[in-house]
Amino acid sequence: MKTTLLILMVLTMLYACGGGQTVPSDAVVTSTSDLNANSSYDPERGEGKFTNVEVPSAINEKLAHAGTKVYEVKCSPCHKLSEEKLVGPGWKGVTERFKPEWIMNFVTNTDAMLNKDPKAQAQLEICLVRMPNQNVSDEDARNVYEFMRKNDSKK
Repeated sequence: MKTTLLILMVLTMLYACGGGQTVPSDAVVTSTSDLNANSSYDPERGEGKFTNVEVPSAINEKLAHAGTKVYEVKCSPCHKLSEEKLVGPGWKGVTERFKPEWIMNFVTNTDAMLNKDPKAQAQLEICLVRMPNQNVSDEDARNVYEFMRKNDSKK
């Protein structure tokens, strides 16, 4: 009985730790990563799966519009579109200060970024409030990034 229980525990642990993640073939977000490999931390991109986000020079209005909706529901209670701090930092100029990979990793992997990334930790010291995980999808992260780009393009 004890042997059977021990075998079941070991198999359960192996099963829980073994499965790799997959990315749907129709994913909207363009990123390159090997989800089964150990990625090394890069301060320019932060901690997360986004390693190379292709951003065209022209703003994609469709993505920006979708990002506006995400901003209004999940982001606007804490972030203004100006430089002014509300609960979190203002968003004006954010796409000029951070790479798209860093922003999208922060939005989708908030806890790990706040624990590991010096730039995220510096913002936490200023704001004094930890950003909650908003469970933003990869697609919504890309949409919000495009909305941020549009906001930064306004004069």
